[in-house]
Amino acid sequence: MIGILLARVFAGILTDIGGWRLVYLTSAALMLFIVGLLYKKLPNSKRKQTSMSYPKLLLSVLLLIIQERILLVRGILGMLIFVSFSILWTSLVLPLSSTSHSLLHSAIGAFGLAGVAGALAATRAGRLADQGLGQRTTGISLALLLASWFLISFIDHSLFVLIVGIILLDLAVQAVHVTNQSMIFTVRPEARSRLTAAYMIFYSIGSATGSIASTNIYAIFGWNGVCLLGASVSAFALLFWALMSYLTSE
Repeated sequence: MIGILLARVFAGILTDIGGWRLVYLTSAALMLFIVGLLYKKLPNSKRKQTSMSYPKLLLSVLLLIIQERILLVRGILGMLIFVSFSILWTSLVLPLSSTSHSLLHSAIGAFGLAGVAGALAATRAGRLADQGLGQRTTGISLALLLASWFLISFIDHSLFVLIVGIILLDLAVQAVHVTNQSMIFTVRPEARSRLTAAYMIFYSIGSATGSIASTNIYAIFGWNGVCLLGASVSAFALLFWALMSYLTSE
C-alpha cells in the first residue's frame, strides 16, 4: 500500500522534471534492476516437483473461493474497498490540475504522503484481528471510509479538509486490507500462496473497476459525482459487512 502511494509522489516529481514518458522509462529501468537483483540473489535450489499440473493449480485457487466462505466474504470486501481506493486516487489529479487549483504534478503527487500517513496509522489492525477483534475493526474502518468521502468532497473549499479525508480513507482501506489477510490466512495455513492469489483476484478487479468508473463519472458529473460514487461503494461495503456479520451470528 505504501509503495502504491509513494509511487504517486515520485511520479509527480518525475513528470515535472521530464514529462510523463520519464515516469515509464524510470519504471522500466527499476524493473530491469530488480530482475538483475533477483537473478543474482535468489537461491538456485531444486525442489521436489508437485504432481499437480499448472492448470489444476490455477483451478484449485478458484475452488478455494467456492469452498471457503470467509475467503469469499473477505474477498468481496477487499474488492469494494479497493474500488473506493481507486476511485479517489485515479481521479484526484483531474480537479487538482484544473484551472481552479492548477497544481503542479509534484504537488499533486505529494498528496500521496497523506495517504502513507493513513496507511501507517492502520498498523495495529492486524494485531486487533489476531485478538479476535477483526469484525469490530472492519466495521469501524468501513464507517471511517464512508465518512472520508464527505471530507474529500470539500476539495474546492479546503485542501486541508481534503488531506484529512485522504488520511481517513487510506487508514480505513489499509485496516480492512490487513484484517482481511489476517482472517483469511487462518483458514488453510498450508495454502497461503493460493489464498493470497485468490484474494488478489478480488483486489485487482476492484482496482481496475474503480479506475474505469471514476474517470467516466468525472467526465459526466464532475467531482461531486466521483464523491457520490465513492460514498455509495463505501456504504455498500458497510452494509455488506453488517449483513454478513448478522448471518454469521445467527
